[in-house]
Amino acid sequence: MSLQKHSLVKEFPDHQHTIRHLKMHDAHFAKMFDEYHDLDHEIFSIEAGNTAASEDYLEEQKVRRVRLKDTLFALVRKEEAAQ
Repeated sequence: MSLQKHSLVKEFPDHQHTIRHLKMHDAHFAKMFDEYHDLDHEIFSIEAGNTAASEDYLEEQKVRRVRLKDTLFALVRKEEAAQ
């Protein structure tokens, strides 16, 4: 299994303009975006073997990342619907 980061822009390439706009103009989105980025970095580091963690912890973090990604994407879709 190859390791890969799951940046929000890579996950949703068709929405990168909206993501960038929200990062610059919506403090709540920007804070959650940063949290997502930090979480993705932590998961990648654990999977790469650079950081020690239990399987349970890793799975919990992955669930957090998915939930956060879903929330962020909902905000992206809401912004696009308002335009």
